[in-house]
Amino acid sequence: MDITLLIIGFVLMFVGVLGSFLPVLPGTPISWVGLLLLYLTKAIPDDWVFLGITLAIAIMVFALDYIIPVWGTKKFGGSKWGMIGTTIGLLVALVFPILGFFGIIIWPFLGALAGELINKADQKTALKAAFGSFLGFLTGTFLKFMVTIIYLGLFIFKAWEYKSDLFPFFN
Repeated sequence: MDITLLIIGFVLMFVGVLGSFLPVLPGTPISWVGLLLLYLTKAIPDDWVFLGITLAIAIMVFALDYIIPVWGTKKFGGSKWGMIGTTIGLLVALVFPILGFFGIIIWPFLGALAGELINKADQKTALKAAFGSFLGFLTGTFLKFMVTIIYLGLFIFKAWEYKSDLFPFFN
């Protein structure tokens, strides 16, 4: 059973990292569930304080992912349409990965710009708001990515530390 929990937890860690870029997957909570599964094995000693702190961080980052882009948009004079445009742009980048990795950067910006122009903002205001919305999106994505990578590192470190207990047949 420990091997199954370890494998599922490891898969969830990678899904969590992907979720830091994909808006349909809550990356940090998924990564946290991966950590939880690791700690549910018999080989890893329970550490409820560690799990509680990492859960609190996962929830905080999950909430900030919705707050940071709004702050960025408002700070740069944007509207709700800029936020909607950013989200649509990200979905376009995921569905039509024509530009590869750069599409994840370009499409949300173009979406925010289009959203602001639809909102009847002048070009200068639309560009400024699109930049703010885009900056908020990048900040949130970077924060999620960093936390999920740290969780993955913690997962690997702890699994390696107790490898002889997880894999007794390798002794």
